[in-house]
Amino acid sequence: MSDHSDEQHSFRTITTAFIPFIGDDDSDDSGSDFVFSIEPTLLIDPHCLKIGEVIGEGSCSIVYEGLYDYQPVAVKIIQPIRASAISPEKKERFQREVTLLARLNHENIIKFIGASIEPTLMIITELMRGGTLQKYLWSIRPETPDSKFSLSLALDLSRVMTYLHSNGIIYRDLKPSNLLLTEDKQRIKLANFGLAREEISGEMTTEAGTYRWMAPELFSIDPLPVGCKKCYDHKADVYSFSIILWELLTNKTPFKGRNDIMVAYAVAKNIRPCLEEIPEDMAPLLQSCWAEDPNSRPEFTEVTDYLSNLLQSFVLKESSLPNMDDKTEEKEEEEKVKCRSNTSFSQRKREPKAGRYRNSSFCFKCCHNSCLSD
Repeated sequence: MSDHSDEQHSFRTITTAFIPFIGDDDSDDSGSDFVFSIEPTLLIDPHCLKIGEVIGEGSCSIVYEGLYDYQPVAVKIIQPIRASAISPEKKERFQREVTLLARLNHENIIKFIGASIEPTLMIITELMRGGTLQKYLWSIRPETPDSKFSLSLALDLSRVMTYLHSNGIIYRDLKPSNLLLTEDKQRIKLANFGLAREEISGEMTTEAGTYRWMAPELFSIDPLPVGCKKCYDHKADVYSFSIILWELLTNKTPFKGRNDIMVAYAVAKNIRPCLEEIPEDMAPLLQSCWAEDPNSRPEFTEVTDYLSNLLQSFVLKESSLPNMDDKTEEKEEEEKVKCRSNTSFSQRKREPKAGRYRNSSFCFKCCHNSCLSD
């Protein structure tokens, strides 16, 4: 009973947590005329929600640990906190994110629980206690992740992107900070669908994403003629995936030391992260996924097939290695048999067993030398 009480004391109601920020000042109600059209069944009762500690921050939102009906959840609160002060564009994006999350159902997508538009804009999802992939990679540097782990996570991401694209959805902001790990850190789930939208041919022109992971077709280093816009499609996600895959293999920051403008310039000039010491099995996949021409990049169905075969090959090679514990037990049993048969004084030569160790050609190595140093 005391544990439950202590837990409750660390959480506050929405009103208690945010009343100082909500207020009654309507001087900046730039989005007060926006009318939401969210399905009522997707909205929760904010009185059943309690807010705890901050667990993440983005450019337009803050994520808190929370309790909804006494169950642990994550609460994403759009900024600014006062709903009437949020611009119509941000409200439209919020509504689109809620609608998308509610209709998506995949094991590698964060589970949607509900949303609220009063007293502030909130999205409630399952709580992922493993943190972001970005924080995990930072925590183990300069080491690189285990090879099978890296392949497994890349396959998780490829599969969920196959699902999104098959449903006509482009994500537009793939990066390690938007990938959440399960508590055992064995699987990832895609979160933060703020920039995701349905793909409409010819209408994808807005620069969206984070520069280090953005495809070259999303920006231009040269001025465009008046009235012209650069179009892009779902292949922009494939490029972003390739940069994440490179990070999993090297645990290095892509284009380290360069600011956003320098990154954009480098990518537009077809400069890519270093492939030195990247495994031969992986280099062709990276090169095809970050190709300058979007049409030359593979679909995620192809990426998934490639990674599935690669992982299966790796597991088979791994399983071909002998279990040293089994060999020790086998040797001990042989010694017992020798004693029981009273042949301990016999000098018998045994033919040595053929070695079963194999050097696996499939291994992930860290790219120690940066090809993109300033």
